[in-house]
Amino acid sequence: MEKTLVLIKPDAVEQNIIGNIISLYEEANLKVIALKMEKVSRETAETHYKEHKGKVFYQELIDFITRSPICALILEGENCIAKVREINGATKPEEQKPGTIRKKYAKGITENCVHASDSLESSKREIKIWFPNFKGE
Repeated sequence: MEKTLVLIKPDAVEQNIIGNIISLYEEANLKVIALKMEKVSRETAETHYKEHKGKVFYQELIDFITRSPICALILEGENCIAKVREINGATKPEEQKPGTIRKKYAKGITENCVHASDSLESSKREIKIWFPNFKGE
């Protein structure tokens, strides 16, 4: 069964909408198989966003993800990666569709409430970052 990582970002945690977001995944027949809440270290943030290092927005990403706690979860289900990305919606506000998490709750391109792995490879890499002891492959 396919798995993916989701991060409910600081802006969503601050808005107190963790449960609202998780319920959207569960309504799509996705199962939460791991969940934790934590304040992200700079080291973890830099590892997670390493492909963006050197880009203009890199420091903004690091500052944002480390500003307050996040909720990290692993979801499992059929076509999980594609389903989660559809539920989350587009990153760019002008491309967001009604009914998506980002259309409903995002404040902008950075403060967009959720992160999800974009491929099976990314999912495996990111799960190892956020859940290093996870053995559910």
